[in-house]
Amino acid sequence: MAVTATEVAVLDATETPAASKRRFRFLRGRKTVVGLCILLFFVLIAVIGPWIAPYDPDTMSNELLQPPSGSHWFGTTQTGQDVLSQILVGTRGVLVVGFVAGIIATILSVLIGVSAGFLGGTADEVLSLLSNVFLVIPGLPLIIIIASFVSDTGDLLIAAVIALTSWAWGARVLRAQTLSLRRRDYVEAARATGEPTWRIIFFEVMPNLTAVIASGFVGTVIFAILSEITLAFIGVADISNWNWGTVLFWAQSNQALAQGAWWWFVPAGLCIALLGMSLALINFGIDEFVNPRLRTETGGSRKVRMRVGFTPVARKSTSESGFTPVARTSMSESGFTPVARTSTSEAGFTPVARTGTSKKEPRP
Repeated sequence: MAVTATEVAVLDATETPAASKRRFRFLRGRKTVVGLCILLFFVLIAVIGPWIAPYDPDTMSNELLQPPSGSHWFGTTQTGQDVLSQILVGTRGVLVVGFVAGIIATILSVLIGVSAGFLGGTADEVLSLLSNVFLVIPGLPLIIIIASFVSDTGDLLIAAVIALTSWAWGARVLRAQTLSLRRRDYVEAARATGEPTWRIIFFEVMPNLTAVIASGFVGTVIFAILSEITLAFIGVADISNWNWGTVLFWAQSNQALAQGAWWWFVPAGLCIALLGMSLALINFGIDEFVNPRLRTETGGSRKVRMRVGFTPVARKSTSESGFTPVARTSMSESGFTPVARTSTSEAGFTPVARTGTSKKEPRP
């Protein structure tokens, strides 16, 4: 039977809402929305932070160790520097290190992990050996050693070292997922039709690894941000470049806690916690999007809460007398008796066919 153009248009119109609903299911979860909103706020601060900072973070003043006020919203340091300006200017360095390290590590893990899992044989053994070697290299001690030989330890150098020491775990995960996908029917069909290897990897295997890659990227960003802050806090990174770890370094060096200057270190700690929470919520949203068993608000089925004393009813249709034919299981005095209700009579009663154990029949 021929299909007219009008029918094709109607089919397209009916398929479009469902397709868009599936496409944006990831953004319907509360965890994902909250995480993305917090992350976008920090990205905005990283972009415009140096422009909206009320003071130069390096400028000293006579207002020494002042609590939050109208002129200094986050208070001042022991040398009169504005804490809010240091937080705003330092946000860019934290996010640059996190995202640069995440991008580099994700690219390396995808190239090595997917190639090892799909190619197999000698290539798999060599790439797996390379992953195992980098898997045992500690990141923080290596950065400390490099910082001792390099005079200017900038954010890009720290991001590169963190990326080179954190891609191996993601490569192992992608290799395992690729091994489970390489023998699927659609991959075998593409191979049988003569598709080149690179096309099969990019158009048949990679789309099914998108969620795993995104989750690995978010995890690497979290690790890179915490590593950058840790290095700045212990004084390994360049303390002349402002970031949240540098603020904590100067607060700890000048005994801010002992002096009761809570405003010196609490804002930086809250920013670290909020940024980490936002990335963790995004990661939870990705897990719920991938695993249907974890879905709550992201398109999963609602849970049915059972109540004591009530029987679950499967409703199909309502008869003229207002009663609904149901399939119930009722309990007799001697045990449980299946009850099958089929139709409703005019008087409103339902004929019941019961089978089971009566009082006089002995139990086995």
